[in-house]
Amino acid sequence: MNSERNRVTISDVAKASGVSNSAVSYALNGKAGVSSDTRQQVLAVAQRMGWRPNSAAKALSDAATHSVGMILTYAMSVLSVESYTTELMAGLTAELERKGYSLLIRSSSSHEYELTVLQEWIASGAVDAVLVLNVELNDPRIALLQSKHRIPALALCNPMFSQGLPSLSSNESDAAHLIIDYLHELGHTRIARVAGPERLGHTFIRDNAFMEEAAALGLQYSCLHADYSPEDGLRCTKRLLSLPHAPTAIVYDNDVMALSALKASNDMGIAVPEALSIVSWDDSFMCEVSVPSITALNRNVVGTGRLAAQLILQLIEGKDVDSVSETDNELVFRESSGPVHK
Repeated sequence: MNSERNRVTISDVAKASGVSNSAVSYALNGKAGVSSDTRQQVLAVAQRMGWRPNSAAKALSDAATHSVGMILTYAMSVLSVESYTTELMAGLTAELERKGYSLLIRSSSSHEYELTVLQEWIASGAVDAVLVLNVELNDPRIALLQSKHRIPALALCNPMFSQGLPSLSSNESDAAHLIIDYLHELGHTRIARVAGPERLGHTFIRDNAFMEEAAALGLQYSCLHADYSPEDGLRCTKRLLSLPHAPTAIVYDNDVMALSALKASNDMGIAVPEALSIVSWDDSFMCEVSVPSITALNRNVVGTGRLAAQLILQLIEGKDVDSVSETDNELVFRESSGPVHK
């Protein structure tokens, strides 16, 4: 009798279980992509039918790259100076390498190209998991990764934008309230913000939180959206400070735009913090050493990178991972902010 001809195949188990071949493959190989009930059902059917793994096929299916993929779509003018991504990668690589994994980084000039890279990774198995940054409203990357359960993915965003994918987020709303309340306590009644791109999910949450808290406190609030670059930060600052009733405090969504505000205010002869208070959403070494030093939100981005890596490794191991929200927000008070001078 030909043993190969009588071998029970994945297709046989799928037919008997009433599920797809891919679902059986996930279940039998301990991969993510099926529910625990389906996994138990498939394993029971396979055992009853006497299924045994094909050694050659198993060797291929078990071939892991021990790498995690991340695609950067920042403009080079931002990536070369901004601290957030550098600190995030520091935390990611430290934790991944501790577990024998590496971080594979690709740079993309457009979201269309990023989708192409993700499709290549999914088809080739070039990475064991993916970390998605800068999630947008109705993001096509999320839809793609949702439909391709062969590759675990973690989205760095609020769960409302991850469409069911596991996510890791900061409490953007509480942080916005913290900053506004601080400036209100200093006596500021005209507050502005230079925000990131409107299409980003975290910008959307910050926008709403700032508007709600400013309205609740009876403050005048203005907002301009920029691309995170120092050049855009400088341009937006000068526009705001040229208004007939200019703001007395401006909040910036990253550190390099806040630093550019120091140049703008100096160019226009506006004293900081006597006539203008500056606050940065991101803290960095540059905020500490600038003159004056810049008040900033300390978010421990390196720690966020470490936690993201831990969650991704759990996904690779086939564990269920819930969406996680980091709640720690702390303002570091420095020289760039102060009370309103009448």
